[in-house]
Amino acid sequence: MKVGYIRPIAICVCSNAGRILVFEGNDSVKNQTFYRPLGGGIEFQEFSQQAVVREFQEELKVTILNPRLLGTLENIFTYMAHDGHELVFVYDGELANPELYQQEEIIGYEDDGSPFKAMWKSLEFFQSGQAPLYPTGLLDLLLK
Repeated sequence: MKVGYIRPIAICVCSNAGRILVFEGNDSVKNQTFYRPLGGGIEFQEFSQQAVVREFQEELKVTILNPRLLGTLENIFTYMAHDGHELVFVYDGELANPELYQQEEIIGYEDDGSPFKAMWKSLEFFQSGQAPLYPTGLLDLLLK
């Protein structure tokens, strides 16, 4: 994360039956577990919709169909004691492989090859305050 840099990103919530696909993150400085939909940075001369499709293909080897922009959020945050600022394009989309909706976990890989688990979490889980859903404002956007 560059200091003084606003990072444009695109994420996709992939909603299904009151659940969304997220990964579990941890901020050890805050001692906080949190959840965030999958996605990533928008590359130069790439549209946000293209970025979200590319990120799912790269990280999960999954095709996203019919990505639909739900809104844009501005996210100012602190993670691991570092300040960040993002413009977040939030999409909903469908997983091309319907069997993935039945899996509790989907293994993905970061750019550096390190594995992570994507999982389905209900919106009720986040509404109850059991853990935060980032970026800030996403839950409100999804509940509209």
